[in-house]
Amino acid sequence: MAVDFGVVFQCDPPASAVVELSVKAEDAGFDYVWTFDSHLLWQEPFVIYSQILASTRRVIVGPMVTNPGTRDWTVIASQFATLNEMFGNRTVCGIGRGDSALRTLGAQPGTIADMKQCVEVVRSLARGETVTHRGQELKLGWVKDGALDVWVAAYGPRALAATGQVGDGYILQLADPDIAAWMIAAVRRSAEEAGRDPDAIKFCVAAPAYVGDDLEHQREQTRWFGGMVGNHVADIVARYGDGGGVPKALTDYIEGRKGYDYSQHGRAGNTHTDFVPDEVVDRFCILGPVENHLARLEELKALGVDQFAVYLQHDAKEETLAAYGKDIIPAFS
Repeated sequence: MAVDFGVVFQCDPPASAVVELSVKAEDAGFDYVWTFDSHLLWQEPFVIYSQILASTRRVIVGPMVTNPGTRDWTVIASQFATLNEMFGNRTVCGIGRGDSALRTLGAQPGTIADMKQCVEVVRSLARGETVTHRGQELKLGWVKDGALDVWVAAYGPRALAATGQVGDGYILQLADPDIAAWMIAAVRRSAEEAGRDPDAIKFCVAAPAYVGDDLEHQREQTRWFGGMVGNHVADIVARYGDGGGVPKALTDYIEGRKGYDYSQHGRAGNTHTDFVPDEVVDRFCILGPVENHLARLEELKALGVDQFAVYLQHDAKEETLAAYGKDIIPAFS
């Protein structure tokens, strides 16, 4: 089984730089270009997607992740369908309950029930199908030969169950093989219980990757990721308790978490991530020389991971893209 490779960008200005990096990612052999979607922190991704798609030939583009709360669901579907009509069904929808996009508005993440319903509405409309929404039968009548897969990002037991019930794919935002095995098994089990084919669900692991030999520097550049993941895990612990059906390895490290500043969300040097130990950084991210990346990716592939998406929020973006294109992607083609 071949492994696809994606890259995840923040939509920092200038948007032209995100487009240029996307072109370089495609040239390096990457298959997917994802972006954050948090409109108060970064620029609007759907505007940028149009330029990425116009400047590339084959990469599939979408958010990691959007949410049901900041846009009308029919608008989300129309955005995807319009891009697909223009550029030939080259989009994917990553979706979750919502974190930074909602919290920076003073709102809480949405419910799992809303997320599940949003998945069905967005996917069906973008495919040109008729849906019932808000008591109305709705259809994008102009969609011809539409296609859209929706991949769900989840950590907690109920969200993992929902992913197995409605998702075309599952996004796990960390690269620890033990935790990935637990999460993937939970999604597959839920799919089977729902009468779906668990093997039809795609699995994407997304995490920072940094190729090089200065491990101490790489850790400091990627420690923010443990803080971001901890933010989601804190919600799960608050809801389910420490023993709430989540791997202990995922919950132990947040005991030292004091708070979180969304103005530094996803940023290298985030000052609210001092509680994240080196061991967690090394497990959640893929750091070090090429052989470290090859070994970890082989472990993830053996678990059934179909795609590894590289978070590129550090000071060696182009160097990491080039190293993956030269030494890593060819090994998994």
